[in-house]
Amino acid sequence: SCSPAPMKLRDAPSACPSLWRWLPCPPAELRLDLVLSSGQSFRWWESSPGAWTGVLAGRVWTLRQDGDRLWYTVYGEEDEHEEEEWDGCPGKAVKPDAAETDRILRDYFQLDVGLSALYHAWGAADPLFRKVASDFPGVRVLRQDPVECLFSFICTSNNHISRITAMIERLCQAFGRRLCCLDSRPFHAFPSLSALTGADAEARLRALGFGYRAKFVSGSARAIAEGLGSEGLCQLRTAPYAEARRVLCALPGVGAKVADCVCLLSLDKAEAVPVDTHVWHIARQRYGVALGGKSLTPRAYQEIGDFFRGLWGPHAGWAQAV
Repeated sequence: SCSPAPMKLRDAPSACPSLWRWLPCPPAELRLDLVLSSGQSFRWWESSPGAWTGVLAGRVWTLRQDGDRLWYTVYGEEDEHEEEEWDGCPGKAVKPDAAETDRILRDYFQLDVGLSALYHAWGAADPLFRKVASDFPGVRVLRQDPVECLFSFICTSNNHISRITAMIERLCQAFGRRLCCLDSRPFHAFPSLSALTGADAEARLRALGFGYRAKFVSGSARAIAEGLGSEGLCQLRTAPYAEARRVLCALPGVGAKVADCVCLLSLDKAEAVPVDTHVWHIARQRYGVALGGKSLTPRAYQEIGDFFRGLWGPHAGWAQAV
């Protein structure tokens, strides 16, 4: 349970200016509301209008946009020997290393990638993209921790965002390290690989409502722990796309789409194009891609990805996100 004096959310820079920092970032380069609610990550919630609170890199953050600035604040971890009253600005400000937190956010949102130029190139190559892009500016692809991304997307099969989000929350509460409590809401880090390899992990996951996915989560955790390890998983960032995809598809519960999601969202494979039945129908109906059969076969999956890579270029996975 939460401590008697839990921390309060700091949802606006005007409330505690000394605890907020900002990065230059116009809306054309990033729209938090579109990116954080789109099913790329499942750790963020809109804690107040325009403010997003979630867990990133083992810390709890609140993000907010104002004009061309991306504001953020980071919460300190609870100390079991010390309670702080958080009434407005606390007397003891949490000031993590600014250079480090700036780097974490820039890396997570891949802010070094010029999105406006990509939108222009995609629109020039694709009239349909040009038509819809004005309604969805600032859609970036996140660069997530590979372990968190993999196990999150194993949970996405035959599922929808709100249910996946609830499952990931239960997973973190049961297996992850507790970070802090904000407005009576506890926050936990994503579980470590070792936390998911216990002999009772599958049974505990089934009790949490994971169903058949429980076997895949625990099985993939063991396979990675006994094989390439979490470091080896991260090192797939430097491997060719086809190799990274092959390694991922060998894991329990990982098919082509989950592998492509992990490649795109955590392994720096910007050319990965996750294809589901919706993308398949769009390819056939809106783009006229002629593919035989009445189902999304492995061959059709590959051909659709190749089509969009040919149309949109090396960042095709980013264009598909839009």
